[in-house]
Order: sequence, then C-alpha cells, then structure tokens
Amino acid sequence: MKDINQDIIEPKTVAVDNVSGLKVAIQGIKGSYHHGVAKAYFGENVVVDECMSFQELVHSLERNKSTDAVMAIENSIAGSIIPNYAYIDEHNITIKGEYYMPIHHCLMALRGQEISDIKEVYSHPMALLQCKEFFRSYPHIKLVEDADTADVARRINEKQLKGIAAVAGATAAAIYGLDILAKEIQTIKSNSTRFFILTAREEAEVEKEEINKASLKFLTDHKRGSLATVLNVMSDCNLNLTKIQSLPLIDKPWKYSFFVDVTFEDYADYEKAMSILKIMALELKVLGEYKNQNR
Repeated sequence: MKDINQDIIEPKTVAVDNVSGLKVAIQGIKGSYHHGVAKAYFGENVVVDECMSFQELVHSLERNKSTDAVMAIENSIAGSIIPNYAYIDEHNITIKGEYYMPIHHCLMALRGQEISDIKEVYSHPMALLQCKEFFRSYPHIKLVEDADTADVARRINEKQLKGIAAVAGATAAAIYGLDILAKEIQTIKSNSTRFFILTAREEAEVEKEEINKASLKFLTDHKRGSLATVLNVMSDCNLNLTKIQSLPLIDKPWKYSFFVDVTFEDYADYEKAMSILKIMALELKVLGEYKNQNR
C-alpha cells in the first residue's frame, strides 16, 4: 500500500484579493474547520496562511506573515487542547475573540469505494478521538493520526489512494472530489469546537462596551485555600467562571498555573476583580478581553 505521507505537497496560501490587508493564519488548509471559522468570522474572501501545526501558526503571527489567527482550543467531546494554552501564554499572543463551530465529521474516500474497501483512515488526532465509537464497528480499519483533516482529503485525491479514507468536514469532500461514505460519525451528534481568534497586535480591538468575557492566567501560593480564595474573589465581584484549566510549571515541579475564562455583565465588576487579584495572585496575566460568542 502506498504511504500517504510520501511526497507530501507543501500547502500554499489561498490567492484572493486582499484589499483589507488582513491575513489570517489557520491550522490546516482550505476546506478545514479552521478555514471555515476564518471565513465565518472575517468574511468569505479572507486571505489565509495555511499552517500544518499550531506551532507554525504561532510563528506566522510572530513573524508578521499574518495579522490574525484562528486556533482551536477545546472540543465538547475531546476536551481542551492543552498545549495551545502554553503557546498563547509563552508567545504573548492576544485573544481578541472566540467562535463556536458545530463539528460534523464525515468519512470520505475516492469515488466508487465502500467502507469494506477501507484499510486505513487518516485525520487530525482530535477528529479521530471524536469518532472512536463509530470505528469500533469496523475493527479492520487502522486509525492513523495526521496533521490536518482537509489535507488528508487533498492527498487522497491527488495521489488517487485507494483503501485509504479521511475524516473531515463535508466541505473538504466537495473541494477535493471525494465520496462521503458515512455522515455524522462523531460520537456525540451535538459536537462543537471552540476557537480563539488571535492577534499579535497590542492595541485593543474590542470596544469596552462590548467586552463581557476575559481569559486570564494566574499563579497562587502553594498552600491550602489559595485557589479557593481567588475563585471567591471572582464570585464576590459577580464574575462567572466558565472554564478553568491547570498547566504544570516546567521549572517548578508539582506547581501549576491556572487558565480561566470569566464572563460578566458589567465591565466595572471585572475591573474591580482585577484590581484585587493583582494584589492576591503571585502572577496575573490578561490573555484577552472580548465579546462572549456563546450566548
């Protein structure tokens, strides 16, 4: 069987008129879920920089190859993409918005094939994880992790690979001329992924009147009750904690930083909480202030 990873064609930037000067880095290529979010958030004709890893996406922002970026951060089935929190923190990238996209996975292959013909399925590891239950019914199929959902579909078409299928969105099947062998193969049908909209620019892009959500990172003393005290301050200031994620400190074994999302009705409540937390926390960093999209 021909190796799908041999002679991989390098992705190219989508060529469209870039009157606005906007260029958005995405993880994956045209037809990927990241590309779908970029079009939904920035407009149908958005110019994108196709990146085959999240690290490459971050570098695109840092090196001014792109002005903005779309980055998946968590999925309703598979959970958080934890390394992406570290990328945002360590590279001083700003979260300027968020976008929730319903995810509808399809199994696709060259035209004329059936599921019984498929020996291997390639896709992004998060996509495969979201479809584990479907593949339990097909033990003859080997699941192989790959860099991007749509890129697998493209390579199957370009190399005319038989016996190999991709898990991707229906848009990828349409773009790259593949047959859909099965639709809605995700374990939970109401599958959704949350994406951050990122920028390396420092100036504020969201009007204060529209800001009702923030992403923060903080460190506390390594003693009993420290985390609870911080969370109580948030509650007392009318902040609603919608997400908390811990990440180990590499240079301090068994100590952790905390990444949280909070929502609020009044920006003054948020400002009050921040003024208190700056005193209480060992370290406090605002990763982004933006408009809550999930409401």
